[in-house]
Amino acid sequence: MNEFSPLHSYIEKLHPLDEETKSQLEQGFIFQKVKKNEFLLQEGEVCKYNYFVIKGSLRLYKIDPKGEELIRYFAFENKFATNLTSFITGMPSEEFIQANEKTELLAIPKSIFLDLVESLPSINRVYRNMLENAYITSQKRIYNFQSYSALERLKWLLEQYPRILSRLPSKLIASYLGITPFTLSRLKAEL
Repeated sequence: MNEFSPLHSYIEKLHPLDEETKSQLEQGFIFQKVKKNEFLLQEGEVCKYNYFVIKGSLRLYKIDPKGEELIRYFAFENKFATNLTSFITGMPSEEFIQANEKTELLAIPKSIFLDLVESLPSINRVYRNMLENAYITSQKRIYNFQSYSALERLKWLLEQYPRILSRLPSKLIASYLGITPFTLSRLKAEL
């Protein structure tokens, strides 16, 4: 198994891949090892890459006026991560992308990714899937967070990411849920 196998498996769930397409993908993506807390994108930079997580995890977040992290998304194994707004528009990002743990990933530059979207049906399907999932996830999160109690939000998060409590610090999870670490600790006891 090479570093591209997880990407091939991910794509093959959406669209069949032949050997020529696999080769084109492998030429476009760059394998990277990222240290814990390393930034892939900082606020104010233009997002020029789309990332596929092989091992480890990333978080996408911004800093509010009080200096608190507002986490929008966690990308674990076999997930794509990018700041879609900056990636699509070419405008500076309002978010950071940072590794939560030692992470292995595949990065693809925007220009190569978009060329593959135009030329390969499999990558076009991946991009559509990314956009659709981003929309659906954001809608669910907005409505769930408006109507759910803190405990219900934690249960929803655990459905999405079953091993999150054992992998990430409580501070990050609490930030994602919009609660304090103390409240998270109390809620974990109620599970």
